[in-house]
Amino acid sequence: MCNNLVLQLKMREGKVENRFSDHVSDQLKVYVYRLIDPRNGETFYIGKGKRNRVFDHAAGQQNLLGDEDKQEAKIKRIREILNAGFAVGHVIHRHGLDDTTAMEVEAALIDAYQGITNVQGGYESDDRGVMHAQEVIRQYEAEDAQFTHSVVLINVNKSAGEDGRDLYDAVRYAWKISPEKAEKAEYVLAVQQGLIKDAFVVDEWLPATQANFPGFPGVEGRYGFKGKAAPEEIRKLYRHKRVPDAYRKRGAANPIRYVEGS
Repeated sequence: MCNNLVLQLKMREGKVENRFSDHVSDQLKVYVYRLIDPRNGETFYIGKGKRNRVFDHAAGQQNLLGDEDKQEAKIKRIREILNAGFAVGHVIHRHGLDDTTAMEVEAALIDAYQGITNVQGGYESDDRGVMHAQEVIRQYEAEDAQFTHSVVLINVNKSAGEDGRDLYDAVRYAWKISPEKAEKAEYVLAVQQGLIKDAFVVDEWLPATQANFPGFPGVEGRYGFKGKAAPEEIRKLYRHKRVPDAYRKRGAANPIRYVEGS
């Protein structure tokens, strides 16, 4: 029963016409869906859910929008579509799933559709997301890092390469982080798909404003740092090493990890 179901959400006087009956919902179990902009056919969100979540989500119901940063991109798109007199299209990709399988399908679709408004990456995409074969080899053949310093691990999977950013810009801006805790660390380590890419020394953590970081958009409630590459002996100690499993929580969405040195 894992065929694709293509459905068009129809709106009349602001109310959702299409709903799954209790019988259909019981058969669907957990499903994975895409939200589509009917004006250009573009997929702008990947989600998973049960029962009538897809209809509620496409209608922009507030209780499903949450308070995550950058949710406004998704909310704005939904409202633009509805205000233009159209309905949010959607595809149910797979259904009849358990939670774990649904997370895997959702993660694969998030990897496949670039530029979507999902705030978080897919389930375990940091470690098992899209990679070249050589990246897979490097990841599994790399030595585990031994943390002899207090460090902040920052996952840059989503920010590296964004808007032409180099690794330094990707790792330094802009994070939901405690500056008090971060200032206790000796180094910041940039991590991408489980591998440490480089090490940096922080001069100061500052609120993520345009005044503090010219050329970057201001992000309320977040912080960035000004600093430089760590000394070469520190870089050699950590670069191209694998973050040990003990320091990685499977499926965790938070890109920040504090580690005390031994």
